[in-house]
Amino acid sequence: MTRILVIAPSWIGDAVLAQPMLARLRERHPDAAIDVLAPAWTRALLARMPEVAATIDSPFAHGELALKNRLRLARELAQHRYDQAVVLPNSFKSALVPFLARIPLRTGFVGEARWGLLNDARRLDARALPLMAERFALLAEAAGDPVKRPLAAARLVVDEKQRAVALAKLGLDLKRPVAVLCPGAEYGPAKRWPPAYFAELAQKLAATGYSVWLAGSAQDASSGEEIARLAGVINLCGKTTLAEAIDLMSCAALVVSNDSGLMHIAAALGKPLTAIYGSSSPAFTPPLSARARIVKLDLPCSPCFERECPLGHFNCMRQLAPQQVWERIEFDKIPQA
Repeated sequence: MTRILVIAPSWIGDAVLAQPMLARLRERHPDAAIDVLAPAWTRALLARMPEVAATIDSPFAHGELALKNRLRLARELAQHRYDQAVVLPNSFKSALVPFLARIPLRTGFVGEARWGLLNDARRLDARALPLMAERFALLAEAAGDPVKRPLAAARLVVDEKQRAVALAKLGLDLKRPVAVLCPGAEYGPAKRWPPAYFAELAQKLAATGYSVWLAGSAQDASSGEEIARLAGVINLCGKTTLAEAIDLMSCAALVVSNDSGLMHIAAALGKPLTAIYGSSSPAFTPPLSARARIVKLDLPCSPCFERECPLGHFNCMRQLAPQQVWERIEFDKIPQA
């Protein structure tokens, strides 16, 4: 049996964008066991991907070399006798462990002096492959072969029993259609639509008959509290695990989200999604769903890809009015009067 190790990205959204690559690996190697080495916080997400046989926690902090620990991990991985490693991040450190583990075929893009660490090194044509998901997917192909299009859709498996447990734990019900709003974005404030705008949108949705839930991490709790105070809706930010957030998101009749990990999760769940872009670009990391609608202002200064607005005015988000977002929502399920 073929054994493949994938070195995954650290961001939740990027991990979702890697799933078409995993699906293509499974298509090319139907009997392969595909394991994923990734940070522990992505484990719940990877467990919902049917292509993944097992996840292995990467113990390294961002930028940390920790050479002794990498050598120890490499020795452990060597026992699995992997036939191939596919390295998605472009750093030197991410390619080091598969090299030390003596995995025979080590695939990835050239970058950060990785010649030698990778023996199946590819050169990236960024113009030919503008999307991150396409770039990942190319690494599932044999050397010299093009990306197979269309890309496989991202798809997450929902645990219905655990969903019922999460609903009961948080005192939630499904008597009304659910609208999930995601006000956070881990990367930085330049990707976050103002809380007051989310609150205005939440009020309109609640008045229409939706039960409005706010989803996000503990870092989004203060924004969630502000929105809940202004709109009187349910704030779940910081109150769920990632696994619970995925299962609860599957209850949504619609989702409105900043460009974030939860946005990509909503897309992978096939939810009607309105995705708000400011400093980032859907030309690089769009939601992988035909049911996603993009809302953005094409200002001369955007996308800047900065964590905070370098010009200080934040116009790409501040000038994007709630009514503009409202008009882009796909109302898949209209509440009954």
